[in-house]
Amino acid sequence: MSTAIAGPSSSEKVLVPGVKDDSSFPLSEDALDHSDDGLRNPEDASHDSEANSVPIQAIEEQTTKPMQNRVELEDRPKVVPPPGSGHRIYQIDPLLNNYREHLDYRFAQYKKTRELIDKYEGGLEAFSRGYEKMGFNRSAAGIAYREWAPGAKGASLIGDFNNWNPNADVMTKNDFGVWEIFLPNNADGSPPIPHGSRVKIHMDTISGPKDAIPAWIKFAVQAPGEIPYNGIYYDPPPEDTYEFKYPRPKQPKSLRIYEAHVGMSSTEPKINTYVEFRDDVLPRVKDLGYNAVQLMAIQEHAYYASFGYHVTNFFAASSRCGTPDDLKSLIDRAHELGLIVLMDIVHSHASNNVLDGLNMFDGTDSHYFHSGSRGYHWMWDSRLFNYGHWEVLRFLISNARWWLEEYKFDGFRFDGVTSMMYTHHGLQVEFTGNYAEYFGFSTDVDAVVYLMLVNDMIHGLFPQAITIGEDVSGMPTFSLPVQDGGVGFDYRLHMALADKWIELLSEKKDEDWQMGDIVFTLSNRRWSEKCVVYAESHDQALVGDKTIAFWLMDKDMYDFMSLDQPATPAIDRGIALHKMIRLVTMGLGGEGYLNFMGNEFGHPEWIDFPRGDQHLPSGKFILGNNNSFDKCRRRFDLGNAEFLRYHGMQEFDKAMHHLEEKYGVVLDSDETKFGGFARIDHNARFYTSEGWYDDRPHSFLVYAPCRTAVVYSLTDD
Repeated sequence: MSTAIAGPSSSEKVLVPGVKDDSSFPLSEDALDHSDDGLRNPEDASHDSEANSVPIQAIEEQTTKPMQNRVELEDRPKVVPPPGSGHRIYQIDPLLNNYREHLDYRFAQYKKTRELIDKYEGGLEAFSRGYEKMGFNRSAAGIAYREWAPGAKGASLIGDFNNWNPNADVMTKNDFGVWEIFLPNNADGSPPIPHGSRVKIHMDTISGPKDAIPAWIKFAVQAPGEIPYNGIYYDPPPEDTYEFKYPRPKQPKSLRIYEAHVGMSSTEPKINTYVEFRDDVLPRVKDLGYNAVQLMAIQEHAYYASFGYHVTNFFAASSRCGTPDDLKSLIDRAHELGLIVLMDIVHSHASNNVLDGLNMFDGTDSHYFHSGSRGYHWMWDSRLFNYGHWEVLRFLISNARWWLEEYKFDGFRFDGVTSMMYTHHGLQVEFTGNYAEYFGFSTDVDAVVYLMLVNDMIHGLFPQAITIGEDVSGMPTFSLPVQDGGVGFDYRLHMALADKWIELLSEKKDEDWQMGDIVFTLSNRRWSEKCVVYAESHDQALVGDKTIAFWLMDKDMYDFMSLDQPATPAIDRGIALHKMIRLVTMGLGGEGYLNFMGNEFGHPEWIDFPRGDQHLPSGKFILGNNNSFDKCRRRFDLGNAEFLRYHGMQEFDKAMHHLEEKYGVVLDSDETKFGGFARIDHNARFYTSEGWYDDRPHSFLVYAPCRTAVVYSLTDD
């Protein structure tokens, strides 16, 4: 376990990193006055000796306006509610008393960090607005740019605006490792950096000279024919800036998530756009009955085939699919349709890309990350954040706030949380449910404290926001409120069920399936912690794996899905079990349900990102796919085609999500419109009998043909 954050003494004054105390930046009269809530920085932000600390000194300064579409401070909550006692978890789960020393230490570290943030940063609300200080910020007088890079020996701002001259706009470094420069407006009053122009920071580092994309950049683009990305100064004029029109929907009681990747959401072999997804896919999601869409690969990532999980630019919306304003219009349209929009956010690791990302940003490997092996994920080939460092906390917490504030996302699915919470990252470890596996020296308390802080900020400032954590370990307290001693997520992403279905489909005959075992797996979760469940997600759709439909029907899917010819036994069995698996998973598995786009109708193709041949340093040759997009799309046309059996599977999924709107026999997987054989009489009525059966006081008998799933509801007649 880690040690505490050490803050400055009470007699010390504090300063926003990178802002001089001589008020050397010219400010306009209409610049916002934040002098009483300025972002401040404790003297020792790190829990580890490897990290660079940022000293503190006094400041009185006005903050410049952010670039666009900013919600006025008067409309925002001013503070995040103070921490609670953290003791309610012991009432909820008395077994936790055996690990009280660890849990009390964890909560004490969280509480101490909150106190330091309150004392030196003006509170978590102000701390989470780091993007108003760092990176590019424009005022009426000009543009300020600040970058935390303590390992750099020299820095200058370069770009199209100064012909990439490293001697033109040299930055100054304060005592805290922050480089800064202010560029006044041109003589005609125009901004010194035009909207849409390319920018980078040039640094002299111990590793040699380096041109890097600013860490807080809001947009980055790869020019045609070029390998590296360029940072883009994104500040469109008011007439080109998207204005939100529709309020956020309220948090639904029953969360039904449509997991989607914008780039591969076209039926054509191409990269789809935010605008096309807005116009073509969102109405489909609404029609199917889902009430939330979860967008993958939003944060900029240089490597498309990483599925968006190797992030290079954390504050930038992926430019492959359009502009930031295009993405805003997508989210606003979803809100108009009553759909919640969740973002698949990656704070568990970062791309090891040195050219475009944070890796070796200032020439050192311990800038944003742990140094050495602790800062490298050997399976993901990526860098691991040092959550004990103050500036890393500022960067990541502000990043979450940015997406909620600027783009109006309604919450997050946090990726790779298991990797964050344990120093072994969940690799080569089998979690058995023994509490000692969760609360010991293998737990990264710094990371858990970060998760508590970011959940605190999100739920404090955005009470309707939803947070889902991807955790395979089953850590107790994961989905309990922070003030009660929990980690603070609203839901855990229940990952074990998909593995159970694959186990049954790949290893056992139908007659060997044990319903008790299936029901136990579906219901094996803590009663007080909500879960989002899925039968399959994007993981099972990737090349090298198999979707449930492919496990069930295999190659027959290519030749026998047309209604104008007889089905094979594999097709009949596959369609029947595909519907049953999804229904029982949604019905028993959790408080929320997730489906990856296309899987609702048994999409017949896997996902294979465009890639060329690879010759690895080891001499191994990996055959590519000629950079083809053919398998990197979703064939929604198959689900819509009424002459194909895919349509019946899609219609069943649609009916499943509209159960709450019906009465009587509300769903029958054997209906002909769902590809079934109509063996259930919907006019029949069933009456309960007195007497205990399966530990229940009442029961009724039904006709249940093989491989069918029927939902019965209480009727008034």
